[in-house]
Amino acid sequence: MLGGNGFVGRAVMADALDQGAEVASFSRGKSGTDLPPEVTQLVGDRDTGDYAALRTGEWDVVVDLSGYQSKHVDDAMDVLGDRVGRYVFVSSHAVYVRDLPPGTDENAARRPPLRAAAVLTNDTYGPCKVACEDDVLERYGDRATIVRPGKVTGPGDSTSTVVYWIRRGGRGGRVALPTRPEQPLQLIDSRDLGRLVVQLITDGRSGAFNAVGPFSTIAELIETAAELSGTSVELVQVPVDAVPARFPLVEAVEEAGERRRNPAKARAAGMPVTPLRQTVADVLAWDRDRGEPPLDVGLSAEDEQKLLGQG
Repeated sequence: MLGGNGFVGRAVMADALDQGAEVASFSRGKSGTDLPPEVTQLVGDRDTGDYAALRTGEWDVVVDLSGYQSKHVDDAMDVLGDRVGRYVFVSSHAVYVRDLPPGTDENAARRPPLRAAAVLTNDTYGPCKVACEDDVLERYGDRATIVRPGKVTGPGDSTSTVVYWIRRGGRGGRVALPTRPEQPLQLIDSRDLGRLVVQLITDGRSGAFNAVGPFSTIAELIETAAELSGTSVELVQVPVDAVPARFPLVEAVEEAGERRRNPAKARAAGMPVTPLRQTVADVLAWDRDRGEPPLDVGLSAEDEQKLLGQG
């Protein structure tokens, strides 16, 4: 695993270990909690080109979770060569062009590839992932598998964006919502993503797979968290320009199709579908167990009250 210390990497790793696999994780070893004792830690740094730990050994498969620019995957493939059987590249739904209608599958048009970007932004991230996909497919052909997750959440979610709304729903009361309540979501539980990746490896499946979860809305996410917490909420729409830019999960109306992708191929390949209610319950429990630390996104309770005219 290239980048096994992160949130998604931990989910893949856990499923692989459950299936009896021998796992090695290549990373800087500077983030996340300690790895399970049965996992071999290989220390290196893709940004500096330090691949010394990968220059010997053979693996049935590599799962690339930390390839964000084509140099990352090209350097890794140059080092690993044919000492790996299959290359699984964890890409993103952001590779697809914008403004797609709901229900598109893996054959939808992708954005033009971008081979390098000084900074990964909403405009460069997807095109850089496209370039990575292209290079992996060119190098490994039928031994390449591409997984394109949507928004991932679950216990251990380190991004805060979904956690913000789950925690906010759990608190109850009047909720400032800078989008329409019916804005679509298609969250995938990290455990479902881990199961899909390992099953694709087990079955030796090639090609691309949309790793997306069940259809829902932002209102359903908030209201489910409230119900599970024994509270109730009143959703109050506020102007999007009244909150900080790039507010958690808030998207433009014309991008709604991005949360209605077709998951049929991944489900047929073995991806389970954890109900949203179960995912929210598990995130609530995990967040409370860790003491609900401050989040770096969204509105503080005080700022929200002021916005709603309660302060």
